[in-house]
Parts: sequence; structure tokens; C-alpha cells
Amino acid sequence: MSRPPTDRPLLIVNTGSTHAHIRERLGDFDDWIADGLMGGGAQTVQRHDARTALPPPPDAFAGIVLTGSHAMVSEREPWSEALVPWLRAAVQAQTPVLGICYGHQLLAHALGGEVAHHPQGVEIGTVTVERHAVAADDPLLGELPDAFAAQAVHWQSVRRLPPGAVPLARSAHEAHHAYRIGESAWGVQFHPEFSAEALGAYLDGLGDTLAREGLDAAQISAGLQPTPEAASVLPRFARLALHGDRNTRSARPALIADPAP
Repeated sequence: MSRPPTDRPLLIVNTGSTHAHIRERLGDFDDWIADGLMGGGAQTVQRHDARTALPPPPDAFAGIVLTGSHAMVSEREPWSEALVPWLRAAVQAQTPVLGICYGHQLLAHALGGEVAHHPQGVEIGTVTVERHAVAADDPLLGELPDAFAAQAVHWQSVRRLPPGAVPLARSAHEAHHAYRIGESAWGVQFHPEFSAEALGAYLDGLGDTLAREGLDAAQISAGLQPTPEAASVLPRFARLALHGDRNTRSARPALIADPAP
């Protein structure tokens, strides 16, 4: 059900930055995310670095996107743990939230899930993400095909979903590539904001690291491809947050577990 557009801005919560040599040439995580949100009609996109201070109250925003990071959720850095009650408040208030990669994992951790290193190591490259049948009716992922290409790079993953979370997508490597919790909060392990060029720039500097895991960076780089279906998640999220053209809001409160200890 649609509603009149809100005049509240969207918020990008920065939990990390890309490497300097990539940032200088291509921009940073928040730049790529902002581009996607503006493609969905966002006029005002604010940015906040969560590593320096807690963001403003979540109900001041029409929707919130948490970026990826080179940090690890399991290390529980103080700035990251400070976001836990803030995220819980956002979900409880049904402010639309989208967590990407680190943001996806932090959201799961905040709501009672478990995050750890993936036992099979890194997933990196253009991967095939497959939706679960229930995702066909999901407001955010429902317009995607049953299988779509997405950019991915992560060593950690959501090993156990939060109580009440709905699993939406997986890959051959990663069981929890997307989930929804409550009425209007989503996590995606894949990167809707990454271009093949951006991921290729990462691969250029990971040859030795990947070789230690038995992977060939050059071979992975050669397999990179555009991912327009995955990229469509960001403009779709902006439309949901700004116009409410979904059936996700109701009087039913979000299901939120106690934070992980």
C-alpha cells in the first residue's frame, strides 16, 4: 500500500571505508550506496560515520542503510557494539533498515543471531544467489529473479539467523545471503552497491591472501560480470522507505531477541 512520500531523509551509516587507492579512483562505500538510493528517487541522503559517534535517533529518518566494513563483527569493537541497541530501536520502531555485508552481520548480531568466520573461508567474486520460495512475496527481493548474479566478498557470515528471521536467499557457499527480520528490516550478505570494477580493484590487492586459501585472484577477476539485478535492491529499498509501496507495515511488532552475550 502506498502512502504520501515522507520528507525525512535516508541515512547511510558508515561502518567502514574502502582502501585509499580504490576510494581515490572510484569513491567509497557510501558513495556507491547513495548513487543506488538516488536511483530510487531519494533526494536527501545523509551520511554518518558510526566509528566516531552514535547516529541520531533512527526515527528521524525514512530509512537506514548500514555499509560494509573491513572490520569483523565477532571482534565486537566498542563503536560496533554501541550500534546494537540503536539498531534494535530502529527495528522495533519499524524504520526500514538495510544492512549490507558487515551491516547484514551486525544487524543479525544485534537481534540475537550469531556471526563468525565461515568454515569454508572467503566467498569472493560474482556469485549466483538463489532466492527461497518465500522471497517471491518479499517487498524488497520479490521483484528479483529466482537466481541472480551478485558481487560478494566476505570472510565472516551469519552462522545462525536471529529468532523470527525469514531466510530469503542463499548461494552455494553462503546459507544466509539475505533475510528479513520483523516487518521492514533486511540484511544482504552480497553487495548491491559494488560494480565489477570495484570488486576487481579489491582482487588486484588480494592475490597472496587468496592464494593461501587455494584461490586464484586472476581467475576470479576474469569471471566478474555486471550485476544489475543485485544493484536494483538499493533503488527498491529507497522507494519502500520513502513511499511505503509495500505491505510490510502493520500493528504487529518486530520479533526481537535479546542481544547476543
